[in-house]
Amino acid sequence: MLIDRIWYTSHHPLSYLLRPLSGLFAGLGALRRVLFRLGLKQSVRLPVPVIVVGNITAGGTGKTPLTIYLAKSLQALGYHPGIVSRGYGGKASIPLSVNAGSDPRLSGDEPILLARATGVPVFVFKDRAAAGFALLAAHPEVDVLLCDDGLQHYRFQRDIELCVVDGVRGFGNGALIPAGPLREPLARLKSVDAVIVNGGNYPLAHPHLFQMSLVAAPFYSLVNAPLESWHGLRIAAVCGIGHPQRFFNSLKALGLVFTEHAFPDHHSFCANDLPDAEIILLTEKDAVKLTALADVRMWVLPVSASLAPDLAGWLSQNIALKNLQIE
Repeated sequence: MLIDRIWYTSHHPLSYLLRPLSGLFAGLGALRRVLFRLGLKQSVRLPVPVIVVGNITAGGTGKTPLTIYLAKSLQALGYHPGIVSRGYGGKASIPLSVNAGSDPRLSGDEPILLARATGVPVFVFKDRAAAGFALLAAHPEVDVLLCDDGLQHYRFQRDIELCVVDGVRGFGNGALIPAGPLREPLARLKSVDAVIVNGGNYPLAHPHLFQMSLVAAPFYSLVNAPLESWHGLRIAAVCGIGHPQRFFNSLKALGLVFTEHAFPDHHSFCANDLPDAEIILLTEKDAVKLTALADVRMWVLPVSASLAPDLAGWLSQNIALKNLQIE
């Protein structure tokens, strides 16, 4: 894609042409942060601790699998987490409760995946604070909130900030949107509580640095078909996530030979998008949107996050050190 070549290629001429717009973007972002800091724009605190999972680059870095990992880990530690999300791609006009059977056209795809994978309460709305209040009203047992992709949502006060970094692509050319992939300057990393590097070995210095890897589980059929040999069959991989190449690379690492079919993040699939193949491989996120079109050809590759060192343990200690009132 052209935008990837601009953002992740050194000295791309279009990047330099876009630098003035990046300057404007930086100025508006800085003004917005100052307005919140001075109290001229209102921020909202919820009655339970809020942990934000986000990034400072546009595109996928692995926030959703990390959020799933955190929700499950907090449950194992005795907490009762809930999740709030923007619900990108959805059309919710009020705070909306999301479950495994929700319509992705209303809620977006990622919240449904979060609900399916964790079983915890999930609410979506463009105003994350409003989503949080609605979630707590419906589920008073929730004692900690995870905010999926909310690092730049300063209206929502937070107690712990976790920033996910793509360990392979890093920060591209280091420029702000639209000349580069950065949502905020690199200096923003100094103020987050922890940095999680997803894959690769991108060099970073931070007092609380964690390495995340995505571990693949066996494929499963979208229509519960029995798994048989794919030898000699025409295989296609269909992917509409923030960084499709990560999915394609995972399939190649499994020794599979296939054609690649990349779509924009949060793409709304239709029947014409499906390739002429005998086996179609999908991410779990894309499977959410393809349920209505599911057939025997479709197989899903589930992945889970593995963290080193122990992020869940560090998080529990950090909550205690901050004297957050979680019962």
